Amino acid sequence: MSRILLFNKPYGVICQFSRDGLHPTLADYIAVPDLYPAGRLDADSEGLLLLTDDGLLQHRITDPLHKLAKIYWVQVEGEPSETALAQLRSGVKLPDFVTLPAMARLMEEPVNLWRRTPPIRERKNKPTSWLELIIREGKNRQVRRMTAAVGYPTLRLIRYRIGEWTLDGLESGICREAAV
Repeated sequence: MSRILLFNKPYGVICQFSRDGLHPTLADYIAVPDLYPAGRLDADSEGLLLLTDDGLLQHRITDPLHKLAKIYWVQVEGEPSETALAQLRSGVKLPDFVTLPAMARLMEEPVNLWRRTPPIRERKNKPTSWLELIIREGKNRQVRRMTAAVGYPTLRLIRYRIGEWTLDGLESGICREAAV
């Protein structure tokens, strides 16, 4: 029987079990043997990471052909215009590819959001805003690159959902088994 573990990855943790001597790793948080990440989050990102012992399931979760929706909560510098949101919704031209259209909307700061350590940089004269972005691909640093390309750099990035799995009820640094 396949197993899936949901993990709320903290900021600064790298998505591997082997230690690099510089960063905390999954091994610092997860003591369940024979589970492997289905996808990645960079060290600067937080949120939902799925781990499984089923190679076929891992492939289905990560393969772009399956286009599993991923929801991100993105704190950006500034207050995005409707033009910027429209660009995100129609696909963003980056130097190496054009993103698929995203669903993008302004949102309130998520309720019960944990503190990030270290906190984001804040500027007294520059407001921040929260976006919900839903994408069906996941290229390297894609969300950060998309928001920067439309003029609103990402300050904090949290993956909230992958397919049917969410962060609901899962504190930062904590994991739990999920139904397959």
